[in-house]
Amino acid sequence: MKKFVLVGCGSRGVHGYAIPLVKEYGKYATLSGVYDINRKRAELVSDYTESIIPVYDDFDKMLDELKPDSVIVTTKDADHDYYIVKAMEKGCDVVSEKPVTTTFEKALRIKAAKEKYKKDIIVTFNLRHHPLFNKAKELIRNGEIGDVLSIHYEWMLNTSHGADYFRRWHRERKNSGSLLIHKSTHHFDIANWLLDDDPVYVNAFGKRRFYGHTREERSERCLGCEYKDKCSFYRDITKDADLKKMYLDCEDCDGYIRDKCVFSDEIDIEDTVSVNVEYSKGTVMSYSLTAHSPFEGAHLILNGTKGRMEICHKSKSIEGYNESSIDNITIYKHNKEKVYMDVDTSSMEGHGGADTKIRNMLFIGKEDDPLGCMADFRAGIMSASIGMAANLSMKEGRRVYIGEFLDEVKKG
Repeated sequence: MKKFVLVGCGSRGVHGYAIPLVKEYGKYATLSGVYDINRKRAELVSDYTESIIPVYDDFDKMLDELKPDSVIVTTKDADHDYYIVKAMEKGCDVVSEKPVTTTFEKALRIKAAKEKYKKDIIVTFNLRHHPLFNKAKELIRNGEIGDVLSIHYEWMLNTSHGADYFRRWHRERKNSGSLLIHKSTHHFDIANWLLDDDPVYVNAFGKRRFYGHTREERSERCLGCEYKDKCSFYRDITKDADLKKMYLDCEDCDGYIRDKCVFSDEIDIEDTVSVNVEYSKGTVMSYSLTAHSPFEGAHLILNGTKGRMEICHKSKSIEGYNESSIDNITIYKHNKEKVYMDVDTSSMEGHGGADTKIRNMLFIGKEDDPLGCMADFRAGIMSASIGMAANLSMKEGRRVYIGEFLDEVKKG
């Protein structure tokens, strides 16, 4: 039976891994211990899982005493490299939430440790396991649109989902590397995976014009804000039992505030970005992320030598700003043939059933993976590198050659 420990006991760590591991996969694996810089939050894991899970105040001590097979890392993005390297030093494999890390320097640090200690790193890109993108991968692999020449890619976060990143630790670049790394790494990975190719050059533009210091009527946080009655972004953290329990009631331990104002001048990440990418086989991609859309969804268009594929992810219809529960793919052939298919994931929980597929592979390990859905360290870095290069491009006003930093990673 495989032994896991968890570092980082926030929402994703607890709901995505701890609870399912204990309640659904107990015959195959165990959660032997947890660590978080906020001990009170770590102690809640036992409550959520309805079992006794040992809590450690020291990460090294947990690894030394428990000697786990694998460490699940779900901390702040900027801290991933520390825990990943430390885990490998202690002889453990690693399961890392995306992004695997936030800077080129940290990527190379992980790369060096991986080569030294010969341990495995899995990066959990749940979109790869989503039925819609599975189908798209199959169609492209089967040559339905020929060689892909260009990609037009738009991802929209609505003013509920998108705004939440500007309330949390993600709002500071030092923690998340920006949405281009924390969020877009998902999207870039899908492009890399569908193309089966590596990004080479990146050019980017980005602005912060919707969130941040765009108005004077603001406060440190939503709780107790004098403008709450006229602010459409007001969120009462006390009305969400999970957020209250996991964050508000644990504030006294580390001071982390979960409902900060989305108009704070502390915010230093972009809410609107445009990125151009050139791939090694010649494909060019234009990508945009909007974190303040009235509706949520994505449009991914691939133009090939035999036709065009349009992938619509949960935004088929926006009438009344209601999201559709049916994703779809449309293929237009040069001979006028049109192929349309719905992929209904409305009844599937956890990113269209993707989270369950990931956990089955992680904790049971018996599912076939013909499409290569499980991502390794290299895949994690190749996706994050687009965001890293985009950040550098915006900062320095130039096109960035990823090989300047990651030739050694790309080789391995």
